[in-house]
Amino acid sequence: MEYRPFGRTGMQVSAIGFGCWETGGSYGHFDEGEVIAAVNRAIDLGINCFDTAEGYGKGRSEEILARALGRRRTDVLVVTKFGISHEGRERGRDSRREQALAAIERSLRFLNTDYVDVYLVHWPDYQTPFEETMAALEEIVQAGKARFVGVSNFSRAQLEACMPVRRVDVGQYGYHLFDRRMEAEVFPYCLDNGIGLMAYGSLAHGLLAGAFTPQTTFAESDWRSKGGLFGLKLFAPEDFATNLAVVEELKGLAARRGKTVAHLALQWVLSNPVISVGLIGFRTPAEVEASVGGLSWTLSGEERAEIDAIFQKHGVDAAPPVWLE
Repeated sequence: MEYRPFGRTGMQVSAIGFGCWETGGSYGHFDEGEVIAAVNRAIDLGINCFDTAEGYGKGRSEEILARALGRRRTDVLVVTKFGISHEGRERGRDSRREQALAAIERSLRFLNTDYVDVYLVHWPDYQTPFEETMAALEEIVQAGKARFVGVSNFSRAQLEACMPVRRVDVGQYGYHLFDRRMEAEVFPYCLDNGIGLMAYGSLAHGLLAGAFTPQTTFAESDWRSKGGLFGLKLFAPEDFATNLAVVEELKGLAARRGKTVAHLALQWVLSNPVISVGLIGFRTPAEVEASVGGLSWTLSGEERAEIDAIFQKHGVDAAPPVWLE
C-alpha cells in the first residue's frame, strides 16, 4: 500500500480509502456480511482510511462500519461528517453549534468509539455563519472527540472564510475523470495551505468501474436512477450512452498497460499531487483486492493527452461551469 501525508495533520493516510456512502442505502442493495468482510480485507491490505457520515442512512453506515472494525478500530483512521438531513433547514443543512455538538455525540455512539480522527462539515450551511461552525469544531477537538476537522464541498471563498477562525485540516471533494471542476480554484488553495484532500467518487460513482452497459438500470433506491447529483448528469438518459462510449475507449487505453479502466481512473486521480487519498465505495472483498492494481504505476504524458482527446472527441466537458448542488 502507498501512504501519503494527510495535509499538515502529521498522519499518514493510505492512497486508497474505503468509502462507506454505499452502506447508507443510497446505492441500492448490498450484503452487510460482504461489506464487513471487505472492511477487514481492506485493513489486511493496508487501507487505513474509512470515510462515512451520519447522513449516510441516518447513522446506518456508521453502525455497520463500527461492527466491521470491531477491535481493529485503533488500527485505522475514521472520518465522519455531520450537518445534513435536518428538517426545516435550507437543503436540510444544519451546522449550528448546538447541532455540531449533538451530532458528534450521535456519531461516536453509532461508531462505538471515543473519538474520530477527522470530523467534517458535510455541506455548507448558508444559514449559519461559518465562524460559528468552525468555533464549534474547535470545541470538539479540545474535548478530545475529534483529532482533526475540516469541510466537504466548500468553495474556495468559503474555505477562505473558515480558515481565520479555525484551520481547515482536511477537505473532501468529488474528483474523477468526469469531474475536474475543483482543479481551478479549490485544489490550488488547498495545496498552498497544506489542507489534506480526500477525493470522493474516484470511479465516477461506478461509471468508471467498467461494468455498465447501455442496458444498465438502477434500483429506485439508488440515487443514480435520478440521473445525477452534484450538478452533473452522468447517468441521465441523454448523457449515459455518451459517457459509456468514453469509458469503452478508456478501457482500450488501460488494456495496453495490462490494467482495467478502474485502475486507470484511480491512478489518474492519485497522480494529482494535491490528493492525499482517493475514496472508493467497496461492497465485497474482491473489489478491494482489485483496487490495488491502481497503485504502483504511472500514466505517461502521452497517455494523459490521449485521455483528454477521448473526452474531447465525444464532446464531454469534465469541468462544466456549474457548482455543486
